[in-house]
Amino acid sequence: MSDSLIFFDKTLIRWGVIGCGSVAEKKSVPAYQMTPGFEVHMVMRRDAKKAKDYALRHKIPNWTTNAKDIIENPEIDAIYIATPPDSHKLYALQVAEAGKPCCIEKPMTPNFQDSLMVYETFKAQELPLFISYYRRSLPRFDKVKTWLDQGEIGTVRHIHWQKTKPPSEVDLNKTYNWRTDKKVAPGGYFDDLASHGLDLFTYLLGAIKKANGMAINQQGLYSAYDAVTASWIHENGVTGEGHWNFGTHHRVDMVEIFGSEGKITFSVLDEAPIELENKNGQQILEIPHPEYIQQFHVENIKKHLLGQAAHPSLGISGLHTSWVMDCILRSS
Repeated sequence: MSDSLIFFDKTLIRWGVIGCGSVAEKKSVPAYQMTPGFEVHMVMRRDAKKAKDYALRHKIPNWTTNAKDIIENPEIDAIYIATPPDSHKLYALQVAEAGKPCCIEKPMTPNFQDSLMVYETFKAQELPLFISYYRRSLPRFDKVKTWLDQGEIGTVRHIHWQKTKPPSEVDLNKTYNWRTDKKVAPGGYFDDLASHGLDLFTYLLGAIKKANGMAINQQGLYSAYDAVTASWIHENGVTGEGHWNFGTHHRVDMVEIFGSEGKITFSVLDEAPIELENKNGQQILEIPHPEYIQQFHVENIKKHLLGQAAHPSLGISGLHTSWVMDCILRSS
């Protein structure tokens, strides 16, 4: 990944999208389409009927069932990989070989070693690499970061995250779901959901220097883990802990950051206000997400490619999150 911000000097950047499933429906691709100077030129899905349907519904001029039609297309400037994580490495290395900037859906890959290979390949080619940890670009969490940076809770001591939910109908029916297939996502929903939070915590509090955990499958509904607990230490001495269980009776998504002079509370994944408690009392703010939740993430990609500002979620930070996830799961 190049240290230089400037990569494009053109008025229109044409994107190709590999994978147009549920994430691409509303969270991401519409954000690329609504960003001035960006055009989604072609999408790919292995199922021709679904690829064509997606392209027609989203008014995208071209579709294909072959990723190379996008990667090697001279009319496409940059690639967004929105497939399940077990194929991220395969496609990312092909994109790097083609010499194009790339944004990869999170998690970067299913493990640290594959993520490291992707990162080093893009770095060697001096190509921009972005990871879709879009919470780093959301105003809600920027406000939390502002509170922390301004010392609203004094010196930060500890962060705790509880994420629990009942099994879904898909889980109970044992319907195939790549998110709970250990060959695709060894940590199950932990890989898909906890990665967002752990990446956000390093954005808010700095890099993690040590992490460990325990993971098991309690329910036997699928092959991946369904219960994970972890603890970690940030480089600045802040301690952290979390537990994620996807077989509980109730749904909880609560983060508490404890400081020497107060506390901040928020949710990583659920819609909830952010709360600040300190000597001045309690402040509760409702900061809504944009309709297309990756909007600001995508706008920041444009700024980075045009040399206007560095993106907050680059290959190096995504690699760090992969390392933290590996440390937690590898301890089991």
